[in-house]
Amino acid sequence: MRQRFEQQTTMGITPVSAVKFPLRSRDELPPVLKALQYIFVTPELNKKIFALLEKKVCNGKKKTGRPGMSLWHILVLSVVRHTLDTNWDRLEHLSNYDILIRKILGVHMETFIEGKGKEFAYQTIVDNVSMIDEELLYNINALVIEHGQKLLKKKEKKEDEALQLKTDSYVLQTNVHFPTDLNLLWDALRKGLDTVRKLQQETNLEGWRKMKLIYRKTKSIFRKTSQQVFRGKKEKQKKQFVQQYLNEAKKLEQRFSFILLNPPSGKNIKKIVALIMELHSYNGYVKKLIGLTERRLLGGEKIEASEKIYSIFEPHTEWIQKGKHFPSVELGHLLLITTDQHQFIVDYKVMENERDASQVGALLERLQNNFAGQKIYSHSFDKGFFSKENYASLRQSQVENIVLPKKGKLNAEEKERESNKTFKALRNAHSAIESNINMLEHHGLNRCADRGLDGCKRYVGLSVLAYNLHIMGNHLIAVERKKEEERQKQRYRYHCRVA
Repeated sequence: MRQRFEQQTTMGITPVSAVKFPLRSRDELPPVLKALQYIFVTPELNKKIFALLEKKVCNGKKKTGRPGMSLWHILVLSVVRHTLDTNWDRLEHLSNYDILIRKILGVHMETFIEGKGKEFAYQTIVDNVSMIDEELLYNINALVIEHGQKLLKKKEKKEDEALQLKTDSYVLQTNVHFPTDLNLLWDALRKGLDTVRKLQQETNLEGWRKMKLIYRKTKSIFRKTSQQVFRGKKEKQKKQFVQQYLNEAKKLEQRFSFILLNPPSGKNIKKIVALIMELHSYNGYVKKLIGLTERRLLGGEKIEASEKIYSIFEPHTEWIQKGKHFPSVELGHLLLITTDQHQFIVDYKVMENERDASQVGALLERLQNNFAGQKIYSHSFDKGFFSKENYASLRQSQVENIVLPKKGKLNAEEKERESNKTFKALRNAHSAIESNINMLEHHGLNRCADRGLDGCKRYVGLSVLAYNLHIMGNHLIAVERKKEEERQKQRYRYHCRVA
C-alpha cells in the first residue's frame, strides 16, 4: 500500500516544514529543495500534485500489501537526480547519507536517537522513479509554473502582468557514439554474440565452443577494416578488407538465423524466450547493416537519410545539422522550449523528425489552452521559425508584439516592421533564452542518460521540472534572506539603543 507521505511524524525526525536552508549557498540543490518544501507546505499545490501522482502511480492497484516508496520520496529523488545532473549510483548515496536531502525526504534521524532511519536501495529508486511519465510531468510543470508566476507577480506587484515569451530549440544529445557503417555492424555482431553466450548458460546450445576465438577474430577484422577505410590510401585494398569483414558478418548472421529457426530448450523458459527475441532483434540489425555497408562502401551508392541507422541501442536518434561551425553534426533530438519574463519554461516538446518552422501552430494551440484568458504582450523567435503561414498564425493570435525575423531579403514593409524600436528591443532580449538553455543543460539536458524514446521524454520532463523548481527556489530563498537581513538590522538597532 503506497501513501502520499508519512502521516505520523516519528520522534527524532525533523518535520519537512521545519527544515532550514543555507541562504547564501551558490549550489543548485538548496533552491530546488526549498521549492520542494514550498510544495509540501502549500495545501493547494500539495493536493493537486499528489492527486496527479496518485492517479498515475497507484491507479488500479490494491490498497493492501507491503508499503511501497511514498509518492513524496519518488518526487524528491527524481528531481534531485536531475538537479545535480547525476547518475543512479550517486543518487542512492545522496538519499542515504546527505543530511539536507534526508531532512526534505522526512527520514533523517537526529544523532541522539538510535537507528539510522529509512534507507533506500538502488533498484528501489530506479523502479519507482521510472513509474513517472511524460504526461504526468507536463501537468506537474504546469502547476509549478502557475504558482511560481503568482509568487513573482506578487513580489513585483504586477497581478495583471502580460506574458513575454521567447521560443527556441537546441539539440538534446542521446547517449550514443558517432556512427559509421562498420562500427554499427560491429555493435550488432558483438551484442548478438553476447546473447548467444547467455543462451549457452541457460540451455543445451551446441556449436559455440570457440566463442572467445570468434569474438576476438571478428573484432580484429573490424579494427583492421576501419583503419584501412579511414586511413588507407589504396581503394582496392579498402574494398578487400570491407569484403572480408562482410563475409565474416554473413557467416555469423547465418549462425544466428539457425539458432532462431531451431531454438534450444532449457528450464527457464521465460528467460530463454526473452534472449531469443533479443537475438532476433540484433540479427535484424546485422542483416540491414550488411546491406547498407555493401551498397555504400562497395557499390559507392549514396544512402537516403530515411534508410540510415544511427544507433542500434537508441534507434530513435536523429542526425541533426543546425548550421553551426562546431559541432557541425549532433546526434539526438531537437528540444523546443518556451520561456517567460520570469525565466520559467512554460512549454517544451521533444521533436521527432520535425524542424522549427513546423512547430509554431501547435505551440500557439498549447499556449492558448494552458494560459487561457491571460494576455501575451510579446512572443519572440529566431529566423529558423519563419514562414508566411507561421507569421499569419501569430497575427491571428492574441500576441500584441510578434518578433519573427524573416529569412533573406526584406521588402519595404518588412524593413519598416523590423526597424521598429519595440521589435528591436524584444529581438535583442530574445538572446536571454540562450542562458536558460545553458542552465537547463546543467540540469541534465545536455545528453540524455535514459534509454528509449519514452525514457528520453521522461528525462526531459524531470529536467524541466528541476529547472522550474530552481527558479522558484531562488525567489523563495531571496525572500527569506531579505527577512533575515531585516531581523539582523533590527537586532543591531536594539543593541545600539540598549548600549
